[in-house]
Amino acid sequence: QVQLVESGGGLVQPGGSLRLSCAASGSIFSPNTMGWYRQAPGKQRELVASITNGGTPTYVDSVKGRFAISRDNAKNTLYLQMNSLKPEDTAVYYCNLGFRKFIGSSYQHYWGQGTQVTVSS
Repeated sequence: QVQLVESGGGLVQPGGSLRLSCAASGSIFSPNTMGWYRQAPGKQRELVASITNGGTPTYVDSVKGRFAISRDNAKNTLYLQMNSLKPEDTAVYYCNLGFRKFIGSSYQHYWGQGTQVTVSS
């Protein structure tokens, strides 16, 4: 089993910054990809950013230049540095870890419990 625990959410004013963390534990296989998703009220969950264990990041267009995803493989921890936050960034942010245990096996996804980010004056 894999457990993901997020932290770092909260209330911030527009233009402010927050840093999210996600600590992973359990039976984690490599290679793997970790990512941050978010879900705003009444909207579908969307991928915000992801990063492979080799360090290659991807971002949704709406956060490029403002958010930075990183990971510490030794600590199995994922981060999301969020700068220049906007009210439209308000959502529950979820940590995700995905991998295949073996070549040809099904791709498995694990989720954290979510952390609320609210951007408001």
